[in-house]
Amino acid sequence: MTPPGGGAAAVSGGLPAVIDRAAPVLAPALRTACERLTPEICAVVGYHLGWLDADGRPAELRGGKSVRGALALCSARAAGADASAGIPGAVAVELVHTFSLLHDDIMDGDRERHGRPAAWTAFGRARAILAGDAALALAYRVLLDAGSPAGGAALESLAEATERLIDGQALDLDLEGRAGATPEDCIRMCAGKTGALLGCSASIGAILAGAGDDVVAPLAAFGGHLGLAFQAVDDLLGIWGDPAVTGKPVFGDLVQRKTSLPVAIALASGGDDARELAGLLGRARLDGAELERAAGLVEAGGGRAGAAAQAKAELAKALGALDGAPIDAGARADLADVARFVAAREF
Repeated sequence: MTPPGGGAAAVSGGLPAVIDRAAPVLAPALRTACERLTPEICAVVGYHLGWLDADGRPAELRGGKSVRGALALCSARAAGADASAGIPGAVAVELVHTFSLLHDDIMDGDRERHGRPAAWTAFGRARAILAGDAALALAYRVLLDAGSPAGGAALESLAEATERLIDGQALDLDLEGRAGATPEDCIRMCAGKTGALLGCSASIGAILAGAGDDVVAPLAAFGGHLGLAFQAVDDLLGIWGDPAVTGKPVFGDLVQRKTSLPVAIALASGGDDARELAGLLGRARLDGAELERAAGLVEAGGGRAGAAAQAKAELAKALGALDGAPIDAGARADLADVARFVAAREF
């Protein structure tokens, strides 16, 4: 159950080696945890995670890259422990991420995820909501049952991150279609919606390993800044991402009137282009030509370049948070590999 100690920067299939090593540890632990759910709910969660098809039959594994779980395992190593000490934390943060995505797809009206129908379109809104709730409750139960003396501290960290995640999602909903939203509003939203859970993920393994604040704090800061970089890149992908890669329609965030970071930067630029963009985003529906025009206005207003610069700056801050921290050198290299991978996704 223990992945190799690592520290190698090599990647396999485009993924950092640390993520590849984490997969055979995390996947069975996550499945074992989900077996505690009722069969009806487990079917939804298993479908969302790519283990099952909509009829409950085994499916070829597809889905996310389990970045959060890999960070949790790596953070245990950063504290000088075996990666296995971080397994309960890795499972827990992946379950909280699952909770958030099951609910987000409903709130955003996203009908597809990873190239197939989202869980709510396959099972209905009500069952997908319940599955998200169950995943959240199971995350806390996994930490309670971990048997670690630091389980309470890990649970406190996860609960705080979940609260901040929910606050960030609420702000995200509030910003939809709000022409007066500022880039600072978007960054504050991202710090909760994405940064909080990544900060927890990058430190929860170290907490479970019994590390002190001199280790936990820089790991959490690393994850928080990485979350801001991650979301800035996601915002770029939400407008200019290749649907074949993202699994979502082109200009998807503009269709949903999301005031993402690139949009907020362009709106704040002022002038005729910003006013035209605000007018377009205020319409009930945009056709293909109007969506293309809106994307062009966002780029002309500095939104694309500004969000890319934000991602680069937050990556530098994330890596800087590790400088001088008393952590394992191999784990430090692995964390840096993950950070560069997250910030280098193409858009």
